[in-house]
Amino acid sequence: MATPQAEAVIDLDAFRANLSALAACAPGAALMTVVKADAYGHGMIPMARAARDAGSSWLGVATIDEALRLRAAGDTGNLLCWLASPGADFAAAVGAGVEVTASSAEQLTEILAAPVEVRPRIQLKVDTGLSRNGALGDKWSELVAAAATAQRAAGAEITGVWSHFACADEPDHPANDAQEAVFDEAVAEAHAAGLESVLRHLSNSAATLARPSAHYDLVRVGIAAYGIRPDPGMTYSTVLTPAMTLRGRLASVKRVKAGTSVSYGHTWTAERDTTLGLVPMGYAEGIAVSASNRAEVTVGGERARVAGRICMDQFVVDLGDRTAERGDGVTVFGPGTSGEPTAEDWAIASGTIAYEVVTRLGGRVARTYRGNT
Repeated sequence: MATPQAEAVIDLDAFRANLSALAACAPGAALMTVVKADAYGHGMIPMARAARDAGSSWLGVATIDEALRLRAAGDTGNLLCWLASPGADFAAAVGAGVEVTASSAEQLTEILAAPVEVRPRIQLKVDTGLSRNGALGDKWSELVAAAATAQRAAGAEITGVWSHFACADEPDHPANDAQEAVFDEAVAEAHAAGLESVLRHLSNSAATLARPSAHYDLVRVGIAAYGIRPDPGMTYSTVLTPAMTLRGRLASVKRVKAGTSVSYGHTWTAERDTTLGLVPMGYAEGIAVSASNRAEVTVGGERARVAGRICMDQFVVDLGDRTAERGDGVTVFGPGTSGEPTAEDWAIASGTIAYEVVTRLGGRVARTYRGNT
C-alpha cells in the first residue's frame, strides 16, 4: 500500500484520555462528546466509536445528516442534533431514534408534523445571550407552552432544556454569570409548565474545564476532547493532549542561490544560499494561504519556516544548510511534545483559531488511527 502524501494520524488513546480527564471535571454530570463537522476533522465514525468506548453516554452533532450517518454506522446510543433549516427531514431523525432540538414554536410544529409512528424525543433550546439559535424572551415562553401541550397530549416527549455559552473561554467575563442566570430562569419556567423531567445542559468545553456551577446534568465537550484548548489564553489544571498529527514527506529538495524567489508573487526571496524542501500539501488539503511565510513545520526534528505563498497542492519550506532528501518526513503540526508546531501555532500564523485548523483539513488528507481501535 502506498504511503500517503498527506496523512493525519489520530491518537485514539490520547482522545480517550482527554475524555476521561474532562469527565473528571464534572463528576456529577453525564458526558456528551461532540462529533460534528467530521469530529472536528478527525473522522466522525472512528471518533464516535472511541468516545463510546471511553464512556461517553451521549454524542452530539449539528445536522440530521450527521446523526443519520452515525446511525447507519451502527451507533444506537443517546444522540442529539440541533441545527435544521425549514424542510429538514425530521421524520428520518425521529425514526432513527435521534433526539432533535426545537429552537422555536414554529420549529416544534415542524417536528410534530413529521410523519412517524414513534413519539419524537425533543430538546428545547433557549437563547441565553449568544444570540444565535434558540428561543428568546416571549418566544421562549411560547415554545415552552407549546411543548408542554404536546407532551400532555402524548405527541412528544420533551427530554431536555439547553443553551450555549458565548464567553466561557474567558472565565471572568460577566456574560457567563448573566447567561447562567437566564438559563436557570428558563429551566424554572419549563418546570412550572410541567416539563420537570428534562436534562439540563449549558456547558461547552471551556465551561466544563472552568465553570463547575454550569455543569448541571450534562456537559458537552467538543474541541477539548480532541486535545485543543478552547482558547490559547485559558489556564486550567486538566491535562489534554492533541490527538491529531498532520504529516507528509518532502517531494523535492533543491539547493538555490541567494536572491532566488519562491512561489506565486515572489513574496519570499532567499537572503543567502539555502536548501528548499517541497511539501505536497496546500489549500486543497486545508492548509491556510494566510500562513504563508509565517508558519513552521519540522523536518528531521528541526523547525523550518514556510517560504513563499502556499499553493493549492504544495508549499515550500526553507531548510537552510541542513541535509535533507526527497522522502524525508515532515510534521506540519502535532501535540508539540517533540518540538513540532501545534495546531495552535498554525492558527496564530494564519490569523485564525485552532478549531478551524483541524476542522478544515480535507481533500487528499488520509486519516490513520493509532491506539486501541
